[in-house]
Amino acid sequence: MEATEQRRKMAADRVRTAEDAVVRLKEGLAGLGVTLPSLRVDPVSCAGNEPTPLVDLGRCNIDTALRLCEVLAERASGREESGRGERS
Repeated sequence: MEATEQRRKMAADRVRTAEDAVVRLKEGLAGLGVTLPSLRVDPVSCAGNEPTPLVDLGRCNIDTALRLCEVLAERASGREESGRGERS
């Protein structure tokens, strides 16, 4: 496989990984009652010969931001209560 083709494959793999991460985030957040309407792969970060895809968490209204804060606090509280205060 020539170098250019290898770079294209690696770039496509990075974009696919970012897309998978977006799907997993959407599903995980939806399971917690949170929807980030602008969650996506940033298209500009995928441009060029060697893209470095970024996951754009996007913009959300205040209610969504507060719901996300609530869910994070609940999760943190649950970890502390169970003695799992460290991230895994």
